[in-house]
Amino acid sequence: MMVFTHDKAGPVGARDGAADPRESTAAGGRSALTLRFDSAAATLESCGGKGINLVRLTRAGFKVPPGFVVSADAYRLFVSANDLTTRLGDLVAGVDAGDVAALEAASDRIRRAFADGAIPVEVEEAVRAAWEQTFEPDSALAVRSSATAEDLPDLSFAGQQDTFLNVVGLDAVMEALVSCWSSLWTARAIGYRTRNGIPHEGVALAAVVQLLVPARASGVLFTANPLTGARTETVIDATWGLGEALVSGQVEPDHFVVDSEAGRISRSVGAKTVVTTAVPGGGVTTSARESDPELSLSDAEVRELVALGRSVADEYGSPQDLEWAIADATIYLLQARAITSLYPVPTGGSEALWFSFGAIQGMLQPITPLGRDAISMMLSGVTELVGPRVDLGRSGYLTPAGERLWIRIDGIVHHRLGGRILPRVLPMLEPSFGEILAGLARESGWAPEHGRPSWATVRGVARLAAQVVPQIPGSVLAPVRRRRGMNDAMAALLADAQRREVEAGTDADPWVRLAARARAMRATLEGLFPVVVRAFVPIIGPGMAMMVSVKATADEAGDQAQVLAMEVLRGLPGNVTTEMDLALWRTAADIQAEPASLRAFGELEAAELADRYAAGQLPARAQGAVAAFLAEYGMRGVGEIDLGVPRWRENPIDVMRSLQSYTQIRDPDQAPDAVFARGAARAARATDELGALLTSSGGVRARARAGRVRFMIGRMRNLLGARETPKFTMIQALGLVREGLLASGGDLVSAGVLDRAEDVFFLHVDELERLRADPAEVWRTVVAARRDLADRERRRRQVPRVIAGDGRAFYEGLGSVDGAMSGSPVSPGTAEGLVRVVFDPQATHLLPGEILVCPGTDPAWTPLFLSAGGLITEVGGMMTHGSVVAREYGIPAVVGVHQATARLHTGQRIRLDGMTGTIEILDETPGPAVPASEVVDGGAGAR
Repeated sequence: MMVFTHDKAGPVGARDGAADPRESTAAGGRSALTLRFDSAAATLESCGGKGINLVRLTRAGFKVPPGFVVSADAYRLFVSANDLTTRLGDLVAGVDAGDVAALEAASDRIRRAFADGAIPVEVEEAVRAAWEQTFEPDSALAVRSSATAEDLPDLSFAGQQDTFLNVVGLDAVMEALVSCWSSLWTARAIGYRTRNGIPHEGVALAAVVQLLVPARASGVLFTANPLTGARTETVIDATWGLGEALVSGQVEPDHFVVDSEAGRISRSVGAKTVVTTAVPGGGVTTSARESDPELSLSDAEVRELVALGRSVADEYGSPQDLEWAIADATIYLLQARAITSLYPVPTGGSEALWFSFGAIQGMLQPITPLGRDAISMMLSGVTELVGPRVDLGRSGYLTPAGERLWIRIDGIVHHRLGGRILPRVLPMLEPSFGEILAGLARESGWAPEHGRPSWATVRGVARLAAQVVPQIPGSVLAPVRRRRGMNDAMAALLADAQRREVEAGTDADPWVRLAARARAMRATLEGLFPVVVRAFVPIIGPGMAMMVSVKATADEAGDQAQVLAMEVLRGLPGNVTTEMDLALWRTAADIQAEPASLRAFGELEAAELADRYAAGQLPARAQGAVAAFLAEYGMRGVGEIDLGVPRWRENPIDVMRSLQSYTQIRDPDQAPDAVFARGAARAARATDELGALLTSSGGVRARARAGRVRFMIGRMRNLLGARETPKFTMIQALGLVREGLLASGGDLVSAGVLDRAEDVFFLHVDELERLRADPAEVWRTVVAARRDLADRERRRRQVPRVIAGDGRAFYEGLGSVDGAMSGSPVSPGTAEGLVRVVFDPQATHLLPGEILVCPGTDPAWTPLFLSAGGLITEVGGMMTHGSVVAREYGIPAVVGVHQATARLHTGQRIRLDGMTGTIEILDETPGPAVPASEVVDGGAGAR
């Protein structure tokens, strides 16, 4: 039977009776310079990530080889004694995280300075005492770096600093210690900290000195599958001898995947042609050997490792990545750290299935706590349409994970009708949903199980249908009149919201105002969607149905008809996002008309323009024009679905940047109004051409089919322009709510509860409602912790589209075809140009003809579309914002391209086809931007 519980007697080489040695403390009030693995005084700050984990595991009773930690204070003493503090800062100041040569040069200079330094006497004495009390003189040791920011739950620093194996003798330990300290400044470590915003001056390094296990076999274990995210699987890689060759990627290990619940073991034999072994007297050697068909672990050992992993994961309360070794039939635990790559699983049990709310909004960034509350209030209002109101957040249908929102859909997937409808509807919003759901449908656990809805559901749907269906004929026969009716309903909603906010702000007591504004927020947002849905569905429903019908007819008629069917969607009337862009162009035209205004926008930076506008110091024409635009659209902003993000009226820097671009337009044909007019004209011609094509076969049926298509195109163009109106109404309502809450945030700052007015959005609405009852709670600490969590999540590079309850995370968009990247085509035409990868439209100036590559878009991105030669996004579907606007502007577009922002790089020349969805990389070498005139027209109206 294998052993993994703690045993005071360690491997050969540990000194007997050394369980409670003296821990050396530096002079001057510093903490201990060395700490044993069973020390109660160990902290993350003193021991670093690796060290504190070994202390925790030892104290929890796991079989950890004995050793001690040389604390981070020893590192600080070394740096101070050798006058390195200022020099370190100077050498890394201004180094670009992407400049490999500069990183290497800085690292080389720093590491040479460490090698030339002298270990302070007090450090040397402390290490000597700990070494003598813990080990035999000839003990083989491992000396490992342990950064104070290493192996934390949210960031992985693993492998960035050095490890030294089979270190024998005190002198060798001292030499390895200095090398470990200097490895805090490897090029990789410097670059990693720079990229992730970790201050260099805030890091220090501890070191672990530990007995080396003479391993027969060693390896790594993941208590969750790091590839799929499945929490029900344990993954083990194993090889012969020491694990250095495995963790450094030099060996093909044996690979085991274990179903943690059923105990099933899947095995893959690795070649194991490289083995790391200890050399007598110190050091290790890596040697080649013949491929070994024998597994390095027996089934019994695999099961013991799985049990060990489960125990460690239980200790930490999260999935863990372990390093282990086997010697003399005993499993030794060498390290444990959180698996930082895993996406958090929403609560709901292993049978749940979730899809990303952010993906369908084109926004994958974290959402503030109050922003999540606002979304939950709005979506919960939808339930009133089919029955009693259900709080989607409290009921578990809308759940946060990773500071983002997830919508539970397993109940729909299991339903026979829902399981057929959902894979057809969701891909219109995000193409990858269809592929993911199709894959899950092939698994026995996700097959539809039942088909009869409850009577409550039937009654609810009938109730909604009774409100919606009678309006549909009016939408088809008189779409313009129906649109006016919807707009009137939206205006009434906003008038009510405005009245509530005014009333909420009238009381002299700031606490009363805060409570009133929280109530107004609930009333406005919970009442929004019932009105919006009743007014919007009778319009968009028949519009979408006719669009699908036209597309199906065109598909039967061939490729040319398919292109024309997409072109008829250009220049849709009544699209509020297009109207906003046209208003921005009129603002730019006003600025162009006054020399002083035009000069200011040509000479000043966008930030300076924003500051002067706030101070009322822009030239008169510009000041008035910008004020008029922001009065109408100032509630918009990047990530505007989140109540907690700033709006243009608060910081108009991106509006100024867009106006700078627009004021440079001298060619009337490139103006947004001209582009829109050409799109509408092209749609009219495409309608005629499609009708002619459909009648070309002759006969009564062909003429009838063409007539039906012309009728549907005319109606759907007037209906589909309403697509953006509900969201615009929602954003206007959020803008009113945000304005009031910011005012109360200012009151909370005055009361000493918060540091900034914006901190109010990092509290939940129920917390706002009880602030007065418990004002002494440390809200600053709460806000700071939530801001830190949001910042960490913002650094996450990939966000799943779907998460299963067992932890599996599904990221993939459409795959590659014949070596070319591909996605979902949403706006026809082909474009060839240079890539511009953009994450923040506020910080980007797009050159004419560049192909915009971004995670997703919302209306705040629209001004960039005027310059774009093409569009590629990671999320989105046929009817999401970027797709609609791209078609209106005639920009070829492909969406749902997995990891597009990582796989494509600024400066690459590519060709994209908005009809087939393919993306071809033509040249990796950066070159001059392609003028808009060089965008290729594939018969689909590309500019």
